[in-house]
Amino acid sequence: MTGASVSGSFDIQPDDVRIIRALQVAPRASFASMAAALGLTESAVNRRYRRLCAEGVLRVVGVVNPGALGQSRWLVRLRCRPGSVEAIANALARRDDVNWVAVGAAGSEVTCATQSRDRAQREELLGRRLPRTAAVLDIDAFAMLRQFMGGRGHYWAALRGTLSPEQEAMLAGEEQPFTESPVVACDPVRLTPEDERLLDALAVDGRAGLVALAAATDSTPGRASRRLRALLRRRVVYFDVEIAPAALGFHARANLWLRVHPSEVKNVGRALAREPEIAFAAAISGPYNIHAVAHCRDFDELFEFTSDRIGALPGLQSMEVSPVLRHVKQAGTLVSGDRLVGAADPRRLPSAPA
Repeated sequence: MTGASVSGSFDIQPDDVRIIRALQVAPRASFASMAAALGLTESAVNRRYRRLCAEGVLRVVGVVNPGALGQSRWLVRLRCRPGSVEAIANALARRDDVNWVAVGAAGSEVTCATQSRDRAQREELLGRRLPRTAAVLDIDAFAMLRQFMGGRGHYWAALRGTLSPEQEAMLAGEEQPFTESPVVACDPVRLTPEDERLLDALAVDGRAGLVALAAATDSTPGRASRRLRALLRRRVVYFDVEIAPAALGFHARANLWLRVHPSEVKNVGRALAREPEIAFAAAISGPYNIHAVAHCRDFDELFEFTSDRIGALPGLQSMEVSPVLRHVKQAGTLVSGDRLVGAADPRRLPSAPA
């Protein structure tokens, strides 16, 4: 991959791509700071950012790391009856314990990621609700064991090189960099009601100012700033830059399910994390022990990538490439067509599939 191109269906200019990369480096950087680093005016950065958001190209969101709260994370594959996928995918997207939903396998499969506050909530969805749904023919659930790619500080690298090292240094963010670690923390954080309100506000707008955060938590800007820094330090929350891949010319997405020799799982996971096409990679339980998400410009590029580079990884025993027909939800952001359409309401109660 030689860098991001611009899709003809979106009016994305080179300066827009530079702003997106600047946000990846420092999601809460002020418009003035970004303008200084990029050599643009503050008003131009402000105007372009708001247009990208309004057109469904970009969202900056505060994403809770469930592992820091002691919550396990699971990947679920559902094989569904013809004609039922739409309703099931939309119902899952409405749940606050499901943060990612995709439709694949020619419209007969739904893949989702879940994070449950406790075992009872997980059992309600995976052990009772979905198995009893008549339209679900088969269900496989895999526990996430180790995350190699995805989340703050380890972004999808298609925009790497858009800015110079000097420009990126000017935009140094306040968060700790991504480090490979167990998915579930040994010493989980206990949130206060004030923390919950702060996280809800950041889930709607990750760039919300301290005055707005103070109003949302019924506190002062100084206290909101201190609580935010504490949550960042404990890795409870990170700021994610959600991008509509098609806006940058990436139209072929796929779930990759890899079966790797146990002695090579860490090496393969770390190798995947270095590939620009890979947006997410994790070790999981089950017959496939690594799951990854790939973004390519077209299916020919996807074929070349999976056959030449993924296929040559030492220890790889087999691989399933499952093209994604469409995303319904990603990192809590609802998706319509190729565009981001906004946050799922964090106050909405979980809704069951029909």
